[in-house]
Amino acid sequence: MDVVFVGAGRLATNLAQALRDAGHQITAVYSRTMESASALSVRVGGVPTNTIEALPLEADVFILSVKDSVLPAVIERLHIGREGQTFLHTAGSIPMSVFGSHQHCGVLYPMQTFSKEKKVDFSRVHIFIEGVDASTFRLTQALALSISHNVHEFTSDERRYLHLSAVFACNFANHCFALSSKILEAHGLSFDVMLPLIRETAEKVETMHPRDAQTGPAIRWDENVMAAQKALLADEPDMQQIYEIMSRSIHTLAND
Repeated sequence: MDVVFVGAGRLATNLAQALRDAGHQITAVYSRTMESASALSVRVGGVPTNTIEALPLEADVFILSVKDSVLPAVIERLHIGREGQTFLHTAGSIPMSVFGSHQHCGVLYPMQTFSKEKKVDFSRVHIFIEGVDASTFRLTQALALSISHNVHEFTSDERRYLHLSAVFACNFANHCFALSSKILEAHGLSFDVMLPLIRETAEKVETMHPRDAQTGPAIRWDENVMAAQKALLADEPDMQQIYEIMSRSIHTLAND
């Protein structure tokens, strides 16, 4: 398929590379800055531009991968002259209804964390799709299946809860890694010492329910250990509060 990318961020970069590797042709790339558009264009081909109006009027599909807050305005501008074209957005928490009156629209949401520096193996990524009608759905499904066999039809409402769950499993978990690193670095220790523990934790939940895999002082409500650890965070009131909230949540979930 001929694909136009509207957006050149982390998700767009990885998705565009996966589609290019699967044999699709990236014909144009838009970003707010020519620098970002050109950087992605160098990787996947296509004409770079920082002007939406300069994008082609026709393609098999236009993939919109921009910040949630600007998506409605981008759709409004892109729609002009492309009323019959197929638009897909890649956002986890934005409903398909964001496209308004645009006729052919859908969602292609790859649930993964992305960085421009690390290429993702899309064959292992779960992709959640939606289409406003049967023809749009079939196109979206074909596009998704060309890069992954883990393709699921989800409604916009279902996808909201999926994205919320992903925030807990990925963003919040990674923030805990960052806080762990902060504690270690403050005492001259490397975060590398945590990597075997993190790997074992992640591998364990592939074969056990996360609730059953939980260990530590909170699950057994060891008040002596917990009080001592909270005392170590006396100069970090926000971290101290996170510690207390997380500990109570662990203990409560374990006893539900």
